[in-house]
Amino acid sequence: MTDEARAGSGTNRLPDGGLPSDEERLAQLGYTQVLARRMSAFSNYAVSFTIISVLSGCLTLYLFGMTTGGPAVITWGWVAVGLMTLFVGLSMAEICSAYPTSAGLYFWAHRLAPARSAAAWAWFTGWFNVLGQVAVTAGIDFGAAAFLGAYLNLQFDFVVTPGRTVLLFAAILILHGLLNTFGVRIVAFLNDVSVWWHVLGVAVIVGTLALVPDHHQSATFVFTKFVNETGWGSGTYVVLLGLLMAQYTFTGYDASAHMTEETHDASTAGPKGIVRSIWTSWIAGFVLLLGFTFAIQSYDRELTSPTGAPPAQILLDALGATTGKLLLLVVIGAQLFCGMASVTANSRMIYAFSRDGALPFSHVWHTVSPRTRTPVAAVWLAALAALALGLPYLINSTAYAAVTSIAVIGLYIAYVVPTYLRVRRGAAFERGPWHLGRWSVPIGVVSVTWVVVITILFMLPQVSPVTWKTFNYAPVAVLVVLGFAATWWLASARHWFLSTDRTPAPNPVEK
Repeated sequence: MTDEARAGSGTNRLPDGGLPSDEERLAQLGYTQVLARRMSAFSNYAVSFTIISVLSGCLTLYLFGMTTGGPAVITWGWVAVGLMTLFVGLSMAEICSAYPTSAGLYFWAHRLAPARSAAAWAWFTGWFNVLGQVAVTAGIDFGAAAFLGAYLNLQFDFVVTPGRTVLLFAAILILHGLLNTFGVRIVAFLNDVSVWWHVLGVAVIVGTLALVPDHHQSATFVFTKFVNETGWGSGTYVVLLGLLMAQYTFTGYDASAHMTEETHDASTAGPKGIVRSIWTSWIAGFVLLLGFTFAIQSYDRELTSPTGAPPAQILLDALGATTGKLLLLVVIGAQLFCGMASVTANSRMIYAFSRDGALPFSHVWHTVSPRTRTPVAAVWLAALAALALGLPYLINSTAYAAVTSIAVIGLYIAYVVPTYLRVRRGAAFERGPWHLGRWSVPIGVVSVTWVVVITILFMLPQVSPVTWKTFNYAPVAVLVVLGFAATWWLASARHWFLSTDRTPAPNPVEK
């Protein structure tokens, strides 16, 4: 691409033909710089990489993968889903470069949709994004609670029950809320540390699992063994359900977009953060899954582990109690990093959406602390909403899989709506300095098609027979949020949300 092509056109450039600064570009988009712009390109990438967190997503849903397709689907599903996710991420990154604002996906939809329906597209995209962000925060921290419970069981004979798991879940959310409230600089530092924790953690765990055990599974076992413990008779259906493990892991990389108002060189750092976080996680996750699956000692024993976390049992059986527990702490640390970053990104989405008046009590959620210049109220809304979404686990044994389904459905609908609108716009799209050139539309079409498939798929029942204890409540959660958003839109929001005669809400600073 030429320098001129990279520079984009239209509002992406100043009258003299030069590129605007980060603050000037934000002003062109209608917002005033309020959040502190402290993040480097690496830090922006680190947030998304941390939220994807292969040590969180891959391992917290490993039990689901063992029952829904087994090793073959765990391995090949990761490869296929990673490729499709890269297409989705490339499409998002191009749009992020054109519109680098914390508002992210719903703002992109507003700019790309036809004028008469732009506000409606933005409204529903924003609500799906909020739902997905809350669900992914719940999924991450709930998974961390499950693994922490497994460690406490091994070390202190802590009896793991649904009630105790939920208490651990609440404690972790409070910890992440406090860090994002009082330790802003610590959070930025820990996000950078998290990248190396994940990379070195994967290397140490996989290296140890490869070298220490006397017994490893065969390549035939890892790449071809199919297991179906779902109760469904259709192998094809089970294979498709099994893709949830990988697709849930590949969520949260929109964080790079939500952090652009705090990132230097946002129009290039943001899109690079999205794409880089996906392909590095794709590689790291594949290595991690191979390491664990080759190290399985007894499939049945590890599937029914009293810890409730088969990866923890695999570490114990393959490496012994001491080494297994130490490496389990590495996994838990990565999951805590992941949840902390998710609360950060989730709060920025809530801040931006409420800045445009789209949430109940918006005037509260987009206040900014004068000391830290962060949206503290939005941080605690993110944490409390995630806690509420995890509470059904007290009565529903498959609630965790439902939460992960909600995260995938909510986020990926929000991811792909702007891409769909960008494909419709064609050559009229005003590119930013990072774009896909002639590949933009073909990649966009693949992205839209994939998201339609997984949205339908992950609303379907995951276990047979379907009872009130195994019911996939993902469609209920999605319909409740969609119904609420639709009712509010028809009753009121269509008259004022992002209307052409309404300037963006000011950014109040707490007294």
